[in-house]
Amino acid sequence: MELKLMMEKLGAPQTHLGLKDMIKEVDEDFDGKLSYREFLLIFRRAAAGELEEESGLLALARLSEINVSTEGVLGARDFFEAKVQALAVGSKFEAEMRAEKEERKRQELEKQQRRAAFRELQSAFRS
Repeated sequence: MELKLMMEKLGAPQTHLGLKDMIKEVDEDFDGKLSYREFLLIFRRAAAGELEEESGLLALARLSEINVSTEGVLGARDFFEAKVQALAVGSKFEAEMRAEKEERKRQELEKQQRRAAFRELQSAFRS
């Protein structure tokens, strides 16, 4: 989901299958996720010309180019962490949806607790 949002924010939206293909292309540990190391691999492979021209990864590399040799790995990490944080902060709608979901979970838990307490009282009267 994070990759999808980032690609949309960068102006290169991808389909669900396109995103899966992007991840599969650099997923070295086959966990279906992009680690930081695998994320950096995208740019290494782009610089080496190893990515297909229509690859979403090549679009990602071009849209968020950073020269790791001059910036260093820490500079690149800071750059991408700032981008991820900007995406997270910029997505007010998602934050509201998460808050609503958490509120529903909290209400459901309270409801279950009330039911359990009622059953306890009910069993005390039956004895």
